[in-house]
Order: sequence, then C-alpha cells, then structure tokens
Amino acid sequence: MSGADRATTTQASDGAGAPAGSSGTAPAPAARRARGGGGGLGRYVLVRFLLIIPTVLILMTVVFFLMRITGDPITAALGGRLTPDQLAQRRAEAGYDRPLIIQYLDYLGGVVRGDFGTTYTDRTPVAQILTDYGGATAELVLYAVIVALAIGVPLGMIAARTRDRAPDAALRILAILGYATPVFFVGLLLKLVFSVGLGWLPVAGRISSRGELTMGSILNPTPFYLLDALRLGRWDLIVDVASHAVLPAVALGILTGGIFLRLVRTNMIGTLEMPYIDSARSRGVAESRLTTRHALRPALIPIVTVMGMQIAMMLGGAVLTETTFEWKGLGYMLAQYMTARDYVAVQGIVMMLAVIVAVSNFLVDVIAALIDPRVRY
Repeated sequence: MSGADRATTTQASDGAGAPAGSSGTAPAPAARRARGGGGGLGRYVLVRFLLIIPTVLILMTVVFFLMRITGDPITAALGGRLTPDQLAQRRAEAGYDRPLIIQYLDYLGGVVRGDFGTTYTDRTPVAQILTDYGGATAELVLYAVIVALAIGVPLGMIAARTRDRAPDAALRILAILGYATPVFFVGLLLKLVFSVGLGWLPVAGRISSRGELTMGSILNPTPFYLLDALRLGRWDLIVDVASHAVLPAVALGILTGGIFLRLVRTNMIGTLEMPYIDSARSRGVAESRLTTRHALRPALIPIVTVMGMQIAMMLGGAVLTETTFEWKGLGYMLAQYMTARDYVAVQGIVMMLAVIVAVSNFLVDVIAALIDPRVRY
C-alpha cells in the first residue's frame, strides 16, 4: 500500500473513532440545545421583544395614511365651522399643506419625542388623553380577564368531566352564545335586567359622584380607582367602585370566557386520555383529583398562548363596552373623537392600543416559553 493510501486510511479510521462532540464530528442538535438551553430562551425573548417595534410601526403607518384618505385632519374636524381662508391658514400653520411623506416623517419624529400632537376639537394634548384615560381601560380589561377565567376554567373542567352528556352539551351551547353575541347587546341586556329592572347595580360610570369627590382628595392618585379605594381603606368606596365595574366586566369578559371554556374542555379531554392519567386512574386516584391536579395545568397552557390575542379582542370590545356603560377610558374617548372626526386624537389612541397589544403578546409569549420550553424552538 502506498503512503497516500495509508494516510487516507488513517484519517478515515480517526474520523470514525472520534467521540461525538470532538473536532472531527459536529455535535448533535439535541446536544447543542442541551448545552445552550439558556441561550435558547434568551434569544427567543430578545426576538419577541424586537418584534414589538415593527408591529407598532406598521400599524401606526397604516393608521396615518388611512386617516389621510379623506383629507387633512383640520379640514375633517373643522371644515364646516371655518371659512376657506381660515382653513387654509390653519392648514399652513399645522404643516398640512406640505407633501404627505414629509408630514409622516414629522409625525414619526414627534412620536419618538413623546409628542403625539394636539386635538383640534378641544385643544388637548393627545399624550394627556392617553395618561388620563388609559388607566380606566387597563382596569376594565383586567376585570374582564378575571371574569373570563372565572367563567371559562371551571365550566370547561365540568364540560370535560361530563363529556357527551347533557351538562357538556349545555355548556358548549353556552360557550357558543358567549363568543357569538355582540358585546354591546350583552351590555344593554345586563343594564336592562340588573340596573333598570332589579336596581341592583349602577347603570353607568366608574364611580358615583360622591365617590369621585372623595377620590379627588387623594394625593398622588393612581389611574386605578379600586387601588385608590383600597389605599384609603374606605369600604364604602370599595363597594362603590366594585359595583360600577361588575356589569362592564361581565359584558366584556363573557366573550373571552366562552373561548376559554372551549379551550379548557378540548385540551382537558385530550389530557384525560393520556397514558399517565390511565395509570393514575388504575391506582385508584379519584376523578376529581385527576382533573384538578393532573389534567388542569396542561389544559391551561393553550389559554396562556392565546391570551395576547384575547387581550387584543378585549381592547376592541372595550370601545363598545365603554360607550355602552359610559366608562370613560380610551375606548370611550376613541368613539367620541371618531364622531368629531378628530383624527389626530384617533391616531394617538389607536397607536397606544397597538402598543398595549404588542407588549401583552410579548409578555404572554415569555410566560408560555417558561411554562412550555417547546415553544422556543
């Protein structure tokens, strides 16, 4: 055998006999993930966080140009109240006589500086509107999420345990009605029954007039009425705030509660048919324990993964809910400014709602990755 042949044979035998992970052989994908598991989560979180920027930018751009289809904001808001010369002067002062792309770049520059413009109907800075009314919407969505979980999780468990029996069929019909009924119709029905008919709960608002006067005396108030009432330690205020929040929260939470019910039912049925559940059942573990201790957590993972989308749906429903119950949040103000065709205010509010949705999706993705590491890859 020649020297070249012996060298080739030696290299082949060395490569075949080298242990996995040496320089002669690339490490297996599982081994790479095992060594860099922490990096997988960090990279996942970083990517999801960076996606917030293009998401908000795209939506802000779409809203900006859609608002300009019907003309400039000054003409839209004040066209019937000013003469043509006055309109032209106001348009020139605001810079709306410049090319559209220049207006867009100026708007982006203002957003980066925290300047979202000033409304044309009441001359209020949009940033002030966001800070004054954003807390009310966040509080309402939080209440609605609690209602949705309180409805969807236990009823979904009951539907799974009574699969294909009368309670299951009734709960599935209830879930369909929950997410198919318009939120404003549910709100009006709840007001008619519990406010007008029975007189148990207030018709509208976040708090009574007397409670609002008391809240005005708080130093450094928060945007959340319930938190301020707890800070004061006044049970009458706590009851006042909670009673005003019941009907709006239920009206907004029923829709998502129906979706959660179906998700919990479907996933719990699949979990209850897993081999480890059959093994526990054969050892005499009670069905109630199997449902609450062994099958519930896997069934909740899909709820976590879709929570961001549900929050987006709740923010959309908040416009109708806040208008129905005169709950003065961003949704209520958005409806008012849309009616007045004040597009500067509409742009700012929609952009803030987009930021809330994007951040909520980011947080939900991180929680889902912590609960189920498979979503990182």
